[in-house]
Parts: sequence; structure tokens; C-alpha cells
Amino acid sequence: MSDKTPVDFWFDPLCPWAWMTSRWVLEVEKVRDIEVRWHVMSLAVLNEDKLDELPEAYREMLATQAWGPVRVVIAAQEEHGPEVLGDLYTALGTRIHNQGMGPEKGAVAAALKDAGLPDSLLDHWDSTPYEAQLRASHKEGIDKVGQDVGTPVIAVPGPDGEQIAFFGPVVTPAPQGEEAARLWDGALAVASVPGFYEIKRTRTKGPDFSNL
Repeated sequence: MSDKTPVDFWFDPLCPWAWMTSRWVLEVEKVRDIEVRWHVMSLAVLNEDKLDELPEAYREMLATQAWGPVRVVIAAQEEHGPEVLGDLYTALGTRIHNQGMGPEKGAVAAALKDAGLPDSLLDHWDSTPYEAQLRASHKEGIDKVGQDVGTPVIAVPGPDGEQIAFFGPVVTPAPQGEEAARLWDGALAVASVPGFYEIKRTRTKGPDFSNL
């Protein structure tokens, strides 16, 4: 059993902001005594009951791009164990975001090869027998923070041992070294206050993958 503090991280490989946050958390893993455990959530599931409220372009993206990748990821978890998710997410994010391939089937196929997983997992792209597991994983994460968030969700043990969870942080580029550690310490400090809910400012730039 590891003595490191477990950090549960829910992601959808489609989201560039979750990808940025995940690279930050891996940087924190180098400078703080934590161990990241990866879980799947789904923007398609999150938004399926509020499609009428979304812009047409976002609805189209959810319909055409959001389901295939998470179905493949949950199939990898169920057939090869949750320990494969870290390497698979790294491979997916590198292909989809850093290399600009987008969440296309070809990018996911290449990521499976990068992660040493069988291409037969692509059979789950259009439908999967693991939809209940996908929804359960999504629900586990979102129940910790509520519906009015996106991806990622991070959960850590609080001062009393009970988990505290938060969405984000949304940050670009991904902080590194001591800057990553300072952001981590600050995020934990605010998240541990029971009545604390939100810090926010207008986002003025898009995801910057230049240091990844």
C-alpha cells in the first residue's frame, strides 16, 4: 500500500482544459507526496439533459465527437484494469491536443498503440456494453461537486480524512516545478473550507500546449 496521498482525477479526453490540468497534476506528483488515480467522466453524459440550452455548435460536437473516445477509455478500464488509464490518457491527450489530431477515431487508434493496448478496443467506438460502468464512473465524480461544473473533477482527502472535491483549476499553460506546487497548495487550502465555492476571472486566452 502506498503512503502517498491519493488524488482522484476524473477526465474526459475531449476537453483541452482537463488535459492541461492533468499535466499540472502530474507535475505536482513530482514535488508533492501524492499519487494520481484516473477515472472517466463524460461531457456527453453531463450535458445530455440540457442540450436545448447549449449552442448548436457545442451540441454538434457532443453528438459527433464526445461519445467514441470515452467509450474506448471505459472499455480499456474494464478489460485491462484501471492502471492503464494514466498511460492511455497521456497518449490520447498528446494525439488529440498537443498534435492537433482532434478526437477522431484515427487519433484514438494511434493512442491505443502508443499505450500498448489492443486496437480491438476501437470496437467500442459506436456502442459499448460498458455504458453502465461509464455512467457510474461519471456519477461518482460529479456527485462530489454537483452538476454545475465540467471536467476535470479532483478529489483528495480533507483534514478530517473525508474527501473534498473541486472542479478545475482551469489554467494555461500548465504550471511546472514550484509554481505547480504553489497552485496545488492553494487549491487544497480553498477547497478545504466547507463554505468556499468559487474563484473566477474572465478567461482571456485559449489552451497553451507549448510547454507540454
